[in-house]
Amino acid sequence: MGFFSGIMSTFLDYCYAFTHTLGYPSYGIAIIMLTLIIKLILSPLTAKQIKSMEGMQQLQPKIKELQQKYKGNQKKLQEEMGKLYRQMGVNPLSGCLPILIQMPFLIAVFYALREYPYDPMYQSFLWLPSLGESDPTYVLPIVSALSTFAIQKQMTGGQAAMSEAQAKQQKIMQIAMPCFIGWISLSFPSGLIIYWIISNVFQWVQQVIMFRGKNKGAKA
Repeated sequence: MGFFSGIMSTFLDYCYAFTHTLGYPSYGIAIIMLTLIIKLILSPLTAKQIKSMEGMQQLQPKIKELQQKYKGNQKKLQEEMGKLYRQMGVNPLSGCLPILIQMPFLIAVFYALREYPYDPMYQSFLWLPSLGESDPTYVLPIVSALSTFAIQKQMTGGQAAMSEAQAKQQKIMQIAMPCFIGWISLSFPSGLIIYWIISNVFQWVQQVIMFRGKNKGAKA
């Protein structure tokens, strides 16, 4: 990952140089620019992932019926579920590929921003004394937790009916994941947390657009 993190550091250098040419050198703005560029590049994969998740969610009631019908026959259950996937044109593994492709980008940005050599003259941003250090006011960790919660809430809000076990698991994750993100954000550099927050905001907007288009299509 050292090679990829080096590439991300170079891109951040270019983004920072761009803010310098505008007469307002800012690593904070450069990080936001880098985040938006990465999210725009990966947006088709994110859209594919969302569509795959929606397809699986829509099949949940039919899958539940098959599970009840063939409760004692796992072989037959697998056959019928395979037929259902083919009929509906859904691949249960298709949502994993976009995530796997995005992971190297996320890890590379993580290492690049965690170890980035900021110029001491411009390492402050807004209320933050240094983007290379954690937020002493705890504002960013709180916002990172809230933005993570908003993304999860948005995704589960459009889900089809789930089993009782799935619903309980989903409720636990809606609380546990934001709390975990907020907790680790307490010790991570502020620049990295800004990247996470902007990424969440971008994905939230993308999902709003996709869900809105889906609802309009359903009404039509």
